[in-house]
Amino acid sequence: MNENKQQQQQQQQQRKRRRRDDTGDSVRIADAEEDEKKVKTKGLSEIITSLILLEDHEKNDLEETEKANQDEKLQLEDNHTRRTRAMMDYYSKLQDFHKDAERVEGTRKRKAKANAFAATAMAIGAAAANGEDSVSGDKNAAVNDKPPAAGPQRRLWVKNRSKDWWDQCNSPNFPEEEFKKAFRMGKDTFDMICNELSSVVAKENTMLRDAVPVRQRVAVCIWRLATGEPLRLVSKKFGLGISTCHKLVLEVCSAIRNVLMPKYLRWPEEESVRRIKEEFESMSGIPNVVGSMYTTHIPIIAPKISVAAYFNRRHTERNQKTSYSITVQGVVDPRGVFTDVCIGYPGSMPDDQQHLTWTQHAFNEKIGEIQGIAKESFARLKGRWACLQKRTEVKLQDLPVVLGACCVLHNICELRNEDLDASMKFELIDDEMVPEIGLRSANAMKARDAIAHNLLHHNHAGTSFLS
Repeated sequence: MNENKQQQQQQQQQRKRRRRDDTGDSVRIADAEEDEKKVKTKGLSEIITSLILLEDHEKNDLEETEKANQDEKLQLEDNHTRRTRAMMDYYSKLQDFHKDAERVEGTRKRKAKANAFAATAMAIGAAAANGEDSVSGDKNAAVNDKPPAAGPQRRLWVKNRSKDWWDQCNSPNFPEEEFKKAFRMGKDTFDMICNELSSVVAKENTMLRDAVPVRQRVAVCIWRLATGEPLRLVSKKFGLGISTCHKLVLEVCSAIRNVLMPKYLRWPEEESVRRIKEEFESMSGIPNVVGSMYTTHIPIIAPKISVAAYFNRRHTERNQKTSYSITVQGVVDPRGVFTDVCIGYPGSMPDDQQHLTWTQHAFNEKIGEIQGIAKESFARLKGRWACLQKRTEVKLQDLPVVLGACCVLHNICELRNEDLDASMKFELIDDEMVPEIGLRSANAMKARDAIAHNLLHHNHAGTSFLS
């Protein structure tokens, strides 16, 4: 009995201990679950807080970037406005100076002409007086002798000039190759230009003389641009006066600018821009390139004002002769056709030395490949129109019109596949314009460095030997 009772008591105690153990385990499990829940909640809160902070940080960065871009845009617009205003003021002063010079020259010529007339009148008077004295003194003269003339008879004199060379060129039987060598384009292209300009450059006959035909007017201008020969030789080739040839060149160049430039030299439309970007990226690996830019120099005679602004140090050192120039900056598409030009800025060139990393050097190599397209286009421009290779007789204020006409005619020849003869190829030397400060925009520098990094590490930069 006692043993059974003891066993029962032990079993009860064991059951109590098991219940206590189960209760403790349940409490511990509950505590553990609670702790785990707290940890998860804390971790989730930290993640949410981090996301909020990241979002705020990104928002602040975006606002700062937008503010920086806006500031840069305003700065660029302000710089462009000030630069444009400065150039307009400069050209206004330049035109005023030339007007004053022409007025002084006109006054001088009128005075010289008046003096010449006065001297002639005095000479005529003296001759008449001598004649009268001679007649009165000769008492034995025959009655039927005629008295001397009272004065010189006025007559019209026109110099006889030969047009044989132009008549040959204008003949239907003139060889195509010879015509192309003389005018840098075939007869079909020349006829197209004449037809486009006819309504603007045509003149009517007068009672004094017949008007110069449209084809001859256009030919005078194009031959002058193509050869760069002085006006006296143009006059001899076409059988026209020197001043007439000078006037025709400026009139036709102005017509080319007003009539043909809007058609043949303009910024591409959206669809064309997309195609141009694709072509440039396929050849260089650089995205979003819409044009290749280059700046060349056109030699000029020393200007009468702002001489230092036009002084070209590099050309002076290379030629061992004081040189002056103006600049032509152009943007071309992958075919070498100009889509934009900026003409007329003075040609003084600053120096700049750059210390480049390999990445920047690789970027410049690819940029150089793109820029080479524009450089080759400028070489063809100068090769085709030799007036751009040497100092010209054209006045400084008229040069932008002449240079613009050359660019338009270049585009027409390129678009119509007018090949340039090998003997006319021209090599550009030492023409690069190097800015004093290459990049002013921090964002532009970041974009440049990102493109350069991508080129280098995807073997698009031509420097894969470094890896």
